[in-house]
Amino acid sequence: MLLAIAAVVAAAVAAPLAYAATRPDTFRIQRSATIAAPPGRIFPHLDDFHRWAAWSPWEKLDPALKRTFSGAGSGAGAVYAWEGNKKVGKGRMEITESDPPSRLAIKLDFITPFEAHNTTTFTLEPAGGETRVTWAMDGTNTFGFKVMGVFMNMDRMVGRDFERGLADLKAIAESGPAQQPA
Repeated sequence: MLLAIAAVVAAAVAAPLAYAATRPDTFRIQRSATIAAPPGRIFPHLDDFHRWAAWSPWEKLDPALKRTFSGAGSGAGAVYAWEGNKKVGKGRMEITESDPPSRLAIKLDFITPFEAHNTTTFTLEPAGGETRVTWAMDGTNTFGFKVMGVFMNMDRMVGRDFERGLADLKAIAESGPAQQPA
């Protein structure tokens, strides 16, 4: 009887691990929104980390969030580090490419609650008087993340955050005066 129980437990553990091993080695999470504003009005909110508090979905999760800004004031070389509660953890972002007002790339390093190194991009595509803003994150799926992915839908979880952030960015960009990036 004990042998049968042990076999069932072993199979229950082995099955998700075996399935996780078949998962892709990379991931991409992406969401888009159409904003009734030209790219030049939207881009400064992305290109300057000092402005992220107004629209980033994670900024609101910890009122005591510690922020550090270094490097360039905005654009390539701008750095933003944070340290907060368990909901936001600790990490660092650095703008690696800034092509106003159409594309921004960010090196994103999470330190806690888990270590991860990803790339985040924002692309802005004008369409008439509107702009399609796409927020994407690409990274490596370590085996640990593959196992987590068996039990949690990371695309849905992070995607909801992207959707909230894009909605807040939309509200800000649609209500503010046009600004061209410096």
